[in-house]
Amino acid sequence: MPKYRLLSRTVNFFHFKRKNWFLLKFGFLVFALIVFCEYIIYYLVIFQCRWPEVKTIASGSKEQTPEPVLKVIFLADTHLLGEVNGHWLDKLRREWQMERAFQTALWLLQPEVAFILGDVFDEGKWSSPEAWAADVERFQRIFRHPPHTQLIVVVGNHDIGFHYEMNTYKLQRFKKVFDFGEFFSIKGINFVMVNSVAMEGDGCNICSSMEAQLIKLSHLLNCSRQENHSSPKCFGVQQLSASAPILLQHYPLYRRSDAECTGEDSAPPEKKNILFEERYDVLSKEASQKLLWWFQPRLILSGHTHSACEVLHDGKIPEISVPSFSWRNRNNPSFIMGSITSVDYSLSKCFLPLEHTVLTIYCTAGILVALLLLTHCQPL
Repeated sequence: MPKYRLLSRTVNFFHFKRKNWFLLKFGFLVFALIVFCEYIIYYLVIFQCRWPEVKTIASGSKEQTPEPVLKVIFLADTHLLGEVNGHWLDKLRREWQMERAFQTALWLLQPEVAFILGDVFDEGKWSSPEAWAADVERFQRIFRHPPHTQLIVVVGNHDIGFHYEMNTYKLQRFKKVFDFGEFFSIKGINFVMVNSVAMEGDGCNICSSMEAQLIKLSHLLNCSRQENHSSPKCFGVQQLSASAPILLQHYPLYRRSDAECTGEDSAPPEKKNILFEERYDVLSKEASQKLLWWFQPRLILSGHTHSACEVLHDGKIPEISVPSFSWRNRNNPSFIMGSITSVDYSLSKCFLPLEHTVLTIYCTAGILVALLLLTHCQPL
């Protein structure tokens, strides 16, 4: 009898030890899976992105002094969900994706400036003061950045509403948080930020005020680009960098559709031939021509369509439509990396992990875990 009890205790001990060892291995595998899909995969994907090379010495320069290079990233349409349409699981999944992508990009790439080209929020057009404050707090957590990186946000229609929804209160609360202005210059490189929602051309107070500011700014920039500054209109005008500006806005300039857009992150085939509506999908022809005439930019970057596109205006001015940064709007989000000097620039695209890839890894791992549980439980 004592021998039987001893044998029984020994068997129970080994069963207990085997069970605990299995649970330990199972827990470790689940932990490793989560760490890989929620952290490591972002490093593996973004690590493959490289800053594009750009000429640092202007052609024909006598002094051959290298131009300082500015490292910039451009992203668009983050659409942080609000309290009305924002399901908690959707918020958790997609905002975590953007946070990990942005923080990983900052750590690996070390950009000097990060621009977000509008539609930071999804419900800024109607959110209450309390909901707005909560959304801003989440934004500041997700897109936190070190002191050596500047974050500049351009206004979009979901931040202050379409033209018929926009008012001074919404615009001012946006400016209070993001210090939204029309001009930013660094290392001799000029950026012009346009509130494209106000480019309606109907003479509304906000529209008229913004157009007046843009005309004044274009005068300063054009006078600064004159070689001898001898024009009477430029006498006594503040001198800015002589570099042709880069135009940043949410709405793209006018184009008929995305039919000519190419690339894996362009609009899907069934949407490419849908004609755009002026003042809703793109700026009007008149507003687009005004901006081109006022600023004569060397490059334009925009968002709003959630898909990539490259177009050429007047046969010489390129515009890049930046795809959405969020899984909520597309399976393959990305951002633009730019190496920019005062006379030249070079751009490249950095893709983020595909949402389908992450979901496939989770599903495959789930099936393997289920098989592992079955094979373990059968002997028991």
